[in-house]
Amino acid sequence: MVAFIKSLFKQKLTKAVVVQPFGSRFEIRGSETILESALNNQVPFPHNCTVGTCGACKCRLTAGRVKAITDFGYALSKQEIEAGYILACQAVPLDEETAIEIVSSGIDAPAPGAFVGTISRTEVLTHDIMRVELKLDRSLHFVAGQYANIKHPALERSRSYSFADAPEHKGSDKVTFMIRKVPGGAFTEALFAGGIGNLSFEVEAPHGDFYLRTSNAPMICVAGGSGLAPLLSILEDARKKRVDRSCTVLFGARTTADLYALSQLDTISKSWRGYFNFIPVLSHEPADSAWPGARGLVTEYIIPGLDREPHEKTEMYMCGPPGMIDRAITVATDHGIGLERIHYDKFTDQSTAAPR
Repeated sequence: MVAFIKSLFKQKLTKAVVVQPFGSRFEIRGSETILESALNNQVPFPHNCTVGTCGACKCRLTAGRVKAITDFGYALSKQEIEAGYILACQAVPLDEETAIEIVSSGIDAPAPGAFVGTISRTEVLTHDIMRVELKLDRSLHFVAGQYANIKHPALERSRSYSFADAPEHKGSDKVTFMIRKVPGGAFTEALFAGGIGNLSFEVEAPHGDFYLRTSNAPMICVAGGSGLAPLLSILEDARKKRVDRSCTVLFGARTTADLYALSQLDTISKSWRGYFNFIPVLSHEPADSAWPGARGLVTEYIIPGLDREPHEKTEMYMCGPPGMIDRAITVATDHGIGLERIHYDKFTDQSTAAPR
């Protein structure tokens, strides 16, 4: 009884976090997340959205326990969570001391900057994919595979879109995105209706650590919908740099009407150094159509794509909706591809974002 009474007056447990490789140690105040406390203590922690969807603050928990404010699974794969990865922006420490490790992406990219952009050209590619070119107020430098945050005062939150073109060595004041129409989406509904052509946008870029690693390992690229955009940027950049490595590109779409950028991929294929194989896969093409190509889910073609190369050496680069990414990671890891060789950008919108 005495011990119980004493416990009522016992001071709250002081919680501290150690961050490697910086060697930083700081205390957590109240219900702060690891990211909030790190930034308050001037730790240069990688981050972007701060709401658990972009994955930029991914780190590995090496000691202690944390509580997830929102499910880590919206940005991380099941395999990453099982390996101890967490999102610092959604993690509240539970123990006296918590240790985490930031795994460097190795990307050498310019720091994000603020730009002003206006729409200079649009091209409707499918019923729900539009190529949009923005003219910026000055030149932007980025790494192929990265993305930009775009915002307008009329929008309650920014939108993230991957660059669809290869970067220019000297930078460029024109950038291109493949934007998917989201049913009921305030921004994309107006965009496809032609109602925002004269507006100015706030552009914050570049962001992201999705990029082509320096290697001669065979690579498999998997894209779904507008997820083809960053892969086009990566592939076009690699083609220009005369990268010599085996490459298989799997592009999942519903029907032939949903395929786009085929001529661009054909150009890349013809001038690619090494083996290049592009396989479009249709999941809802009518059975009686004249389509001669692959049918089903795009993830069903990962294993055939692996058969040409040793699994333990292959790298995977994937962009698309969460369901596709999660299934592809399961298939890849089940067939010998380690998590360290799987790189992805999980596209979310209002229908797939984590609940607030």
